[in-house]
Amino acid sequence: MLSRLTRPQAVAVCALPVVALLATAVFAPLPFSLAQPGLTANVLGENKGEAVITITGAPTRNTSGQLRMTTIEATGPDASVSLGDVLSAWFAADKAVMPRDSVYPSGGSVKEIERHNANEMKESQDSATEAALGHLHEKGDVKVTLKLADVGGPSAGLLFSLGIIDKLDGDGSGGDLTGGRVVAGTGTIDADGKVGAVGGVSLKTQAARRDGATVFLVPKAECSDAKAELPKGLRLIPVTDLDGAVNSLVALEKNKGSVPSC
Repeated sequence: MLSRLTRPQAVAVCALPVVALLATAVFAPLPFSLAQPGLTANVLGENKGEAVITITGAPTRNTSGQLRMTTIEATGPDASVSLGDVLSAWFAADKAVMPRDSVYPSGGSVKEIERHNANEMKESQDSATEAALGHLHEKGDVKVTLKLADVGGPSAGLLFSLGIIDKLDGDGSGGDLTGGRVVAGTGTIDADGKVGAVGGVSLKTQAARRDGATVFLVPKAECSDAKAELPKGLRLIPVTDLDGAVNSLVALEKNKGSVPSC
């Protein structure tokens, strides 16, 4: 003989699977990384006691101002991110939720990912050096060494190139490429000087302003992202290649010519 459930009992029984599903969704790991503004480093200075840029085979100049590369800090590739974490970060201006595959290459172990990022950094440094020396028409006897501890990936390429140029040539007429300002930015660079997008720019602008920057160089394709959470007092300058970045900084420094904006 079957007994009949009262309405409240029936509702309670039906609700149990829903509650279980919600609990699973809240605590189950999701394929996302949570990111926030990371460190910045002045490529014209030192990092952890070592010069970021060392040049031999050509005279270098003393520089003023700063060229700060920017980073984001993201949860590790093996970190567990729950729905609660995602919802909390979604509504925070200084946090971002990013697909894990957009932050880390998929399918590798933590050690493999670290090696991948280190290789990308080395390739970025080589391309940055080649682009900078090509811009200055320097000969092959100029040797550049780049050191930046605990940072991986290719997104510092543009700032490395600008740092090399500032140390060797400045603005081309005796002044500093920075104009004495704290200039920050991000962007990959290839050997021909083309600047590429990197991701996470709205967090990098916050890191830049936190560390004193008043100018931020951003890949032109990412202007809208950079404007989304733009800190007060930070001027965006879009760039597509190294020549354009140098020209924009010189125009800004000399207060002559047009300086593009997002």
